[in-house]
Amino acid sequence: MKLRIILISAVIMISNLLFAENFETDTFKTKSNKEVVITFIKHGSLMLSYDGLYIQVDPVTMFADYSTFPKADFILVTHEHGDHLDIKAINNLTKEDTRIIINQSSRDIISKGDVMKNGDNLNLREDIHIEAVPAYNYTEGREKFHPRHRDNGYILTIDGLNIYIAGDTEDIPEMNNLKEIDIAFLPVNQPYTMTVDQAVKAANMFKPKVLYPYHFGDTDVEAIKSRLENSEIEVRIRSME
Repeated sequence: MKLRIILISAVIMISNLLFAENFETDTFKTKSNKEVVITFIKHGSLMLSYDGLYIQVDPVTMFADYSTFPKADFILVTHEHGDHLDIKAINNLTKEDTRIIINQSSRDIISKGDVMKNGDNLNLREDIHIEAVPAYNYTEGREKFHPRHRDNGYILTIDGLNIYIAGDTEDIPEMNNLKEIDIAFLPVNQPYTMTVDQAVKAANMFKPKVLYPYHFGDTDVEAIKSRLENSEIEVRIRSME
C-alpha cells in the first residue's frame, strides 16, 4: 500500500512537470549559478521555479488548468481584476504552507494572504526578497482602471537576480527609481496599461537587461523590439497575449 502511494505521487509529480513543459520557458542563472526557470503561461500569468520552489504570479483558470501544476510555495497577486485574481486557481495551487502575497483590495475579496502595499519589503526566504512597487494609470480617463496606491507591481530578487513584474500600469515616474533590473515584464494592452510608445519610454527609464512585453492582447509588440534594437535592452517576445 505504501509503495502504491509513492508510485501514485510520483506519477502526479511527473504529469505536473510535463504539463508545465507545454508552455514556453526561459532559464536564467543567479549569482550562485543556480537556475531560475520562467514559464510563460498567458497574459499576466507566470510561473517561476528556483531551487525546488514554485512561485506563481497572477494565476487565472481561463489561461491554464492549475490543478495539473505543481503546488506553489508562493503566489503573488498584483490586483483584484478577474484576469489577475482567481480563487479557483489559487485554491488549486495551495498546499498547507503556501504563502500568498497580495494587495489589500484582493485580500478583501478572497479573505486570505499577506498584504503588501506600495513600498513594502519582505524576505520570503534568506535568498528571496520581494518589494511591492506602484502600478497605476495616470492618463486622463484611464485612472479608473488602476487607481494610484491600490495595485502592486513586484520586484522579486532571487539569489541576486532582479525580476520586475510590473502588473497593470502605465509608464509611471516611479519607474525611474528602478535599479539593476535583470528581467522586466511590462504590460502593453492599451488603453488599460501602456501603449507601445509608453512601453519603449518605460524600458528606457530603467534599462532592464531583458524585457518581456506581456499582457498585450492584440497589440503589435514586435514594434517594441524593433524600436529598442539599438539599445542594450534585449527584447524577447513570448506567447503572453
